[in-house]
Amino acid sequence: MADPRIEAAISHWAPRYVENGVPVGDFLEVTGSIDSWDEWCSAWSARGAIHETEGDRALSQGRTRSAAVHFNTAAVCYHFGKFLFTHDLVQMKAAHQAAIRAHRKAHSLFAEPVERLEIPFGDGPPLVGNLRKPIGIENPPVVLMMPGLDSAKEELSTNEQFYLDRGMATFTMDGPGQGESEFDYPITPTYEVAAAAAIDVLEARVDLDTDRLGAWGVSMGGFYVVRAACFEKRIKALVSLSGPFRVVDSWDILPPMSLETWRVRTHSETLDEAYPKAELLDLTEVIHQVTCPAYIMGGDQDRIVPPAAAREMADGITGPVTLNIIKGGNHVASNKAYMYRLDAADWMARQLGAKG
Repeated sequence: MADPRIEAAISHWAPRYVENGVPVGDFLEVTGSIDSWDEWCSAWSARGAIHETEGDRALSQGRTRSAAVHFNTAAVCYHFGKFLFTHDLVQMKAAHQAAIRAHRKAHSLFAEPVERLEIPFGDGPPLVGNLRKPIGIENPPVVLMMPGLDSAKEELSTNEQFYLDRGMATFTMDGPGQGESEFDYPITPTYEVAAAAAIDVLEARVDLDTDRLGAWGVSMGGFYVVRAACFEKRIKALVSLSGPFRVVDSWDILPPMSLETWRVRTHSETLDEAYPKAELLDLTEVIHQVTCPAYIMGGDQDRIVPPAAAREMADGITGPVTLNIIKGGNHVASNKAYMYRLDAADWMARQLGAKG
């Protein structure tokens, strides 16, 4: 495996793939079958197609549980084929659409079905989110879930499940620069506008208790969730996982593929054009406005967002803070997920009075 881009992807992201739904056997087979980064997206798309075909076969035989698993696995395989594949936008967009298609096939088949909701957003196309509700609980609290720089709602099913199991609904959104909205809207420093629009949609429903609304964000979403809570007081508790405090603090240590993703997601022609946009994503002047309870996690071996960011968040927040710096944890501590995923979900359940 001579291509350093493949080695970098495996080094940085292997635990993330597995924790978020890619079977370890698939991961080993796909990454072991390619020698060039140019093969990455097509190889993962081919593996996604295998799972999607198996899902179609299971569904035709009435095996809906198996179909849901295959379709969801297909979606994450397609997604991880495209998530950093910014040098070939044709392939990237094709894999992106395949991920959405496969995940939508699973929507009605999940034990907690997915309801796809549109979020009116200014004068442009709507944002999109996936709502899931826990079984047997009327008017549950709800957790608004925010992906990161290179993630999307189709990647977060495993994370959603921890909250559903504890009696909380989940609403996983693609905000500006993310998933279905990444081609319509660039990354924005004012993510609270998108969060408020999503909360407006949730408040209009009669089957959710939005007086008990939490918010959750991963990686860049860990910045967005804190930024949103600075201005959006309908958020009663937040979980931030490996979120940056100032994006440019990590600029010089980000892997080249992540920097290129920043360029593409900010709709910039060059990295020089992207950098001043990244400078705007800075919590320094607003962090004190977070007054709700906050659970902040960082990995002490994180090479993408060093743990100093989590500590600075915790120090600046006005409300009560639970800080969890995970020894040996990489970015989002995907290699030590047992050290925070359950804990954070239990913490959120306590904050929102969930009954699951």
